[in-house]
Amino acid sequence: MDSIKIVLCGAAVNKALHVFHSLSQMQFMLLFSRQGKLRLQKWYVPLSDKEKKKITRELVQTVLARKPKMCSFLEWRDLKIVYKRYASLYFCCAIEDQDNELITLEIIHRYVELLDKYFGSVCELDIIFNFEKAYFILDEFLLGGEAQETSKKNVLKAIEQADLLQEEAETPRSVLEEIGLT
Repeated sequence: MDSIKIVLCGAAVNKALHVFHSLSQMQFMLLFSRQGKLRLQKWYVPLSDKEKKKITRELVQTVLARKPKMCSFLEWRDLKIVYKRYASLYFCCAIEDQDNELITLEIIHRYVELLDKYFGSVCELDIIFNFEKAYFILDEFLLGGEAQETSKKNVLKAIEQADLLQEEAETPRSVLEEIGLT
């Protein structure tokens, strides 16, 4: 009985993400540690490097200064900031003023679920040493700041296929195999 509820809940989240994916446009996503070290950044709006650094510094300081029991939403400039802490990492997103904060929290949570599935209980070191894979997973999930694929299964299947292609490309082959004679 409980497993049916979980499946229905997952389906409801998928449907909610799918319905709202075209309504919300994420401006950027930042992942940073409790010490303020930036671990991942994805920008969906064109900004200069100087402006990106300024925004990052400001937001990291602002989010880290907040108490744990405070709301995970805050108004900042003309945007809404939605953040969530998972273990030692903060996942921080900026959305437009009219966008839904709860959907953004679901998007953050879905990304964390994808990372957990791929890495098996993701931690900060996984992001540090496999940052290209963390970016790849994010790019399979979000496109231009909008959820492009809401199914965890489909995203993980695409990642698995990409891993197989990469593994195949890195496997040394003989000259005869290269020209198809074996």
